[in-house]
Amino acid sequence: MIGVILAAGMASRLRPLTNDRPKCLLTVGNRPLLQRTMDALCQQQAGIDEFVVVTGYLHEQIEQFLTSHYPDKTIHFIYNADYQTTNNIYSLWLARPFIDGKDFILLDSDILFDPSIALRILSQTDTVLALNRHELGDEEIKVIVDQDNRVMEISKTCSISDAIGESVGIEKMNAEYSKALFTELRQMIDNEGLVNVFYEMAFERLIKQGHQFRIIDTTDLFSIELDTVEDFNQAKQLIPQHLY
Repeated sequence: MIGVILAAGMASRLRPLTNDRPKCLLTVGNRPLLQRTMDALCQQQAGIDEFVVVTGYLHEQIEQFLTSHYPDKTIHFIYNADYQTTNNIYSLWLARPFIDGKDFILLDSDILFDPSIALRILSQTDTVLALNRHELGDEEIKVIVDQDNRVMEISKTCSISDAIGESVGIEKMNAEYSKALFTELRQMIDNEGLVNVFYEMAFERLIKQGHQFRIIDTTDLFSIELDTVEDFNQAKQLIPQHLY
C-alpha cells in the first residue's frame, strides 16, 4: 500500500502563518500537521511501506523535514512547479508514475485528524472515503449518497439539504479504481486542460462510468481541515487531549 500526500499549495488564506512555511508544517499541539499525517500512516497496522509526497510552495522545507524525521522510509518527492496556477487535481496527476493501477491512500496535507481514521479507511478492501457528519455550509466538499452508502455526488456545489456530510479529505483507492482514475485524469488534464479544479471532479465523472466510492463514517473520530487562520485557531482549541 502506498501513502500519497498532496502538499503543493500556497495556503494564501492562512497568511501570515504561511509566509515562511508551507501549511503542512504548521504546528498544532506538539507536532506539525505533516508529522501527524506521517505518524498516522506509519502505524504498524496501517501497512504503508512507500510514500509519495507532491510538493510545491517552499518544497525544500517539506523535503528536509521528511528526510530528517523519517530516514528509514521510502519517500518519493514530486515537485509541482506549477503550484501557483494549478489545483490538487494536477498534483494528483503528477503522482501517476508511482500509483497508477495500484492500491493507495490519498490525503490532503492540511488535515488534523485522529490516526484511527487512517486505520479505519485502510481496513477496507473497497474504494472508500472518510465522511464527517455535521452542519454544512458552502465551503465544504459535500457528499450525497444512495441507499447503499455509495457516493453519487461529491463537490462544494452540490445540494446542502441532500448531502449527508463532508468529505474529510482521506480516500483509499483499490487498484481497479486507480486505473480508471488515471485514465480519466489523462482526459481531463491532457485533453481538456482542467488543471485548476479539485480532484473530486474526477470522482464525479467516474461515478457516471460505474466507478464509485463507499463512505466510511468517521464522525466519532476528530478531524478538521485548516484552510484559514480561523480554522487554525479553532483547531488549537478543539484538538482532543489524547491527540495533543
